[in-house]
Amino acid sequence: MLDPRPHLGEPLALDLLNTRWMDNGPRDLLIDRAGLEIWLSTAGIDATADERTLEAVLAARSAVYDSVQHTDHAALNAILEHGRIRRQLTDAGPTGIPDVADSAWLPGWLAADNLLHLLERAPDRIRQCAHPDCVLFFFDTSKNGTRRWHSMATCGNRTKAARHYSARKN
Repeated sequence: MLDPRPHLGEPLALDLLNTRWMDNGPRDLLIDRAGLEIWLSTAGIDATADERTLEAVLAARSAVYDSVQHTDHAALNAILEHGRIRRQLTDAGPTGIPDVADSAWLPGWLAADNLLHLLERAPDRIRQCAHPDCVLFFFDTSKNGTRRWHSMATCGNRTKAARHYSARKN
């Protein structure tokens, strides 16, 4: 089954947040195991789409959201307690391997760990779309860091068209 979400390709933590979106009302990809299977496939995560994994991923999504929107880190730290990075030296050089004892927590743990990397790299570039009816998130990779919309083709154009219509009306 194809991923029905309007915006794909963000880093894993933000992609997890983007499993909720607006399309004639609120939509949520993670309402069941079928949606979880779609997200896991799109994210390239080899994990079982069972109820335990769904519950863990929903907990991780909530924790990532609270960290991004409310700077509440307790839930994210609880998710991170489920795993660690095990460092190894291989023929290809040093590597870090996720070590998560309970496989149900692996996808959510990976998303939480990804958020840490984004926060280390550029916390001010984690953004929510500026369109008032959009709930999607993106990592601003623009050169000057001024991107406002998850997609210029949708939310950006809608905002500019509304502004133009309002100006012509007055």
